[in-house]
Amino acid sequence: MRYEKGRKDASRTRIMEVAAERFRSDGIAASGLAGIMSKAGLTNGAFYPHFESKADLVRESVAAALDDRAKAMHELASAGGLEAVIAAYLSPQHRDSPGNGCALAALLPELARQPADTRTLCAKNFQATARQIASALPPKTENPESIAIGVYATLIGALQLARAAKGSPLSDRILAAGADAARALIGSPQSDGGASSPPRARAKRAAKRRPN
Repeated sequence: MRYEKGRKDASRTRIMEVAAERFRSDGIAASGLAGIMSKAGLTNGAFYPHFESKADLVRESVAAALDDRAKAMHELASAGGLEAVIAAYLSPQHRDSPGNGCALAALLPELARQPADTRTLCAKNFQATARQIASALPPKTENPESIAIGVYATLIGALQLARAAKGSPLSDRILAAGADAARALIGSPQSDGGASSPPRARAKRAAKRRPN
């Protein structure tokens, strides 16, 4: 009995892992259950002992993916501060690997059309991650939760736009500009040069370079 339970748990975990990757890579609507079960190495009939419906699978697999992302961001923040979180989130590697990346950035438009329980789960995860970001802000930061929400929203939005522009130079510029915007919110120095730098900063550098 213990072996059977362990095998059932392993099958459920495998289905969720495959589904989370497929949903983030191809989208929820475009990912059929038959393809997910085939990639998981299971028959279609093995699905329903684990999940009542595709919506149930979406909720469970997205929840697990969001928890994994939150843990990874917490570890990054603990080791390298928010600078490390910003750099990793708005990296070309994260942009180019949606199947292994943040589920919110990959699926927001579709998640907004999911049942209320799934939308509530996503909102709670966003708030929990924002609180993690707030706890990593410098002491005595005013309105830390509002700043953290702004930082996380900036990261997600910039990553979505960079993916939409993937293959053009604009994509890299969006990543850089988004990182600068997030750094500005937490009061960190911004990158020096390029289109991602704010106009005022570029003007100051230009003034320094002008001959007397």
